[in-house]
Amino acid sequence: MSDELLRVAEESARGGFFLILGSILAEIVSAIAVIAVARILGPELYGQYALALVIPQIFFLFADLGINQGLIKFSASLSKQGESGRIMQLIKHGMVFKAALGTVIFVVSFAFADQFAAILLSRQDLGPYIRIGSVAIIFQIALTTSTSAFVGLDKTEYNALTTNIHAVAKALVSLALVLLGFSVAGALWGFVSGYVIAGIIGAMILFYILKRHIGTSVRDSSTFIHNCKTLASYGIPLYVSALLTGFILPYQNLILAAFTSDAQIGNFKAAHNFITLITIVTIPIATALLPAFSKLNSTSNWKTNNFFKLANKYTALLIVPLAVILIIFSTEIVQIVYGSVYQSAPLFLSIYCILFFLVGVGYLTLTSLFNGLGETRITLKTTLITFSIFILLAPFLAQICNVPGLIIAVLISNAVGTSYGSYIARTRFRIGFDTKSMIKIYIVAIISSIPALLLLQLSSMPRFLNVVAGGFLYIFAYVTLIPLVRAVTYSELEKAAHILQRIKPLNHVAKPLLKYEKKILSYRI
Repeated sequence: MSDELLRVAEESARGGFFLILGSILAEIVSAIAVIAVARILGPELYGQYALALVIPQIFFLFADLGINQGLIKFSASLSKQGESGRIMQLIKHGMVFKAALGTVIFVVSFAFADQFAAILLSRQDLGPYIRIGSVAIIFQIALTTSTSAFVGLDKTEYNALTTNIHAVAKALVSLALVLLGFSVAGALWGFVSGYVIAGIIGAMILFYILKRHIGTSVRDSSTFIHNCKTLASYGIPLYVSALLTGFILPYQNLILAAFTSDAQIGNFKAAHNFITLITIVTIPIATALLPAFSKLNSTSNWKTNNFFKLANKYTALLIVPLAVILIIFSTEIVQIVYGSVYQSAPLFLSIYCILFFLVGVGYLTLTSLFNGLGETRITLKTTLITFSIFILLAPFLAQICNVPGLIIAVLISNAVGTSYGSYIARTRFRIGFDTKSMIKIYIVAIISSIPALLLLQLSSMPRFLNVVAGGFLYIFAYVTLIPLVRAVTYSELEKAAHILQRIKPLNHVAKPLLKYEKKILSYRI
């Protein structure tokens, strides 16, 4: 691996670690707060709280136009080219554009809150609550723009910081106001406060970074309109892709409502919540890879190809066993969290986890590759293929097989979309896949399940202990077999150890593991 690839890999690994850590901590804090607020308010008032946020959050979808993705891409690529002055102008102009657009959206949402409540929600009394929720729009823009810029500037620790400030502020203010008797309004002001505090802090940190690190650079002469066009022309295809992807979830709900019972829908939702947990890991990985590919965009193709193989391989090494573990312990996990009444959820969870087996053919890495190369229209085409196939298949398969049919439609549509992306990567950009290593990873991930499955069959321990002990057995078998079958090489482990030295908290955990795997490999050399 060249020095440049090693440096990019280090930055990508560091960025991914902070993004994942920030996401996990924020999700934990948010989950605790949501449960507490829901219990205090009760089902009816909590339902009003949830409905009051529907309108502002729908409007927020129209406040980006792909600017955030543009900031990530161009901040990374221009930093590689040494054009610091251009970065500063792009971020400032992007922030101003989004603030202006957000102000217009806020005014519309605030001014017509009563009408939206009556027409769209059939609850005119929620108008005042919608006005409260609308205040969050502008500050939410400040927060998301700042966090996107942090990723592009390789300052992901500030992304994690502001994300957790948002979660903690929202949790503390919401709980305090609800406990003081402000009910739904208190919960909503807590929601708004999280964005106000984190948005202001995020913007202050961002401009401090710009002023300190690149503020003395030669100012770029590009106009406001030119920079906004640059960001939007790159980001709009991604924005449309996000809108299409966002439509899939409500479409799923409509299909389920038409062809399945309420109990089956509840089981599906319970299973889908565990899939959401995997996205806490997968989304930060994809986000961290975008600036990495953007930096390699201007260099030779073989570097991009080699980095893609490396990124895809290590993503598979992490995600495939995680999916297998959820399949193995689906029954135990569901019953621990939700109880034995959710009888169908383990099956739904197991089928859905098959989706992550597509990681070997680029399910999580191809989008970052195309976006980093500036080929966002390919991302849009891939999304359109996935979206169209799902829209057509979902009602047909759900009518035949109910919830499993819907999940199969998800699997088929994503498999076709990913296959198209893989074909384009191979033919147009000469990107290769480390097929031999991928096959070994899949085989090892499946074989490693044998000790855990035997434990489940023979053990009389409580379910929680079965999951802990079985999970340990699986991980031990996996990390032992991976070097035995040469799915990783000694030099790759050496480079991984070098990369992780920049990430002190992760290094302390990974160092003994890498040492163990290198010892296994040394016996075979």
